[in-house]
Amino acid sequence: HLRRKPLDASLLKVFELDGRINVRVEGPWQDVILWEIPVLAIISEMRNRFRYPQFGVSHALERLDQKIDKLEKELSSDEMSEFNLIDFGTRRRFSHAVQDAVVGRLKERLPAFRGTSNYMLAQKYKLPAVGTQAHEWFQAHQQLGFPLEHSQRAALTSWLDEFTDHLGIALTDCITMDAFLRDFDFELASSYQGLRHDSGDPVVWGEKAISHYQRLGIDPTDKTLVFSDGLNLDKAVQLFRHFRGRINTSFGIGTKLTCDLPGVSPMNIVFKLIECNGGPVAKISDSPGKTLCRDAEFIRNLKQAFHVGV
Repeated sequence: HLRRKPLDASLLKVFELDGRINVRVEGPWQDVILWEIPVLAIISEMRNRFRYPQFGVSHALERLDQKIDKLEKELSSDEMSEFNLIDFGTRRRFSHAVQDAVVGRLKERLPAFRGTSNYMLAQKYKLPAVGTQAHEWFQAHQQLGFPLEHSQRAALTSWLDEFTDHLGIALTDCITMDAFLRDFDFELASSYQGLRHDSGDPVVWGEKAISHYQRLGIDPTDKTLVFSDGLNLDKAVQLFRHFRGRINTSFGIGTKLTCDLPGVSPMNIVFKLIECNGGPVAKISDSPGKTLCRDAEFIRNLKQAFHVGV
């Protein structure tokens, strides 16, 4: 049995800057990465306890049951069995108790509830623990000694070397979808089980993915698209019906499941990698507001290397 490594609190710095809470974690990557989920979940729950003390599990389940009732009216039994839903809601959940109750209710009521990214709840409810690559995997490779223009392909290849036949969903938007597809050749496309959407128009993105598979001579119905960008159930149903029969789909929903209570505004909080091996790293998203880097020159170099906006 593997033993979980204790979190090293000496790596964590919490401070106020311009009226906002800032959290910085600096240290070895294998230690730093473990802080993201617990820190964000704690901040979210502390804020919600203070701001919304009148709300809790019963309110969340009432809202969730209403949404599932609507889903059952909209989808046929065959569609319901194909509508693959995943809980991605730990980081911005209303509370631990709410996420626990939501996952339990989803397992009880949705035949195609495929799992959760929360390991503890996956164990408790005997569900698959489900996840995909993070942006920082690609960002870190920008400073791991590879030529910048080869860093994305290196990240994709080294992931396969480590996780052969497992965790086979590739994240496409660290540099932009178009730049990703230029690197995603037949060998990689055949090896990965599918792709994850996290920015930009999801329909446009999905159509590009299907066309790319077809150009490579790969049957799209053998692959899966995982949608995870600010989804709610209504939007997921629209995407499900648009792509049904053409490619497999799954829908990772976070905040709109685990922090969807009447009158509650979820926090917009996130951890991002900003530096690796003493150098800057960047994400060039398909949604401009998601681009993150403090070094303008590095952004220019990255765009030039991947022929983005040039």
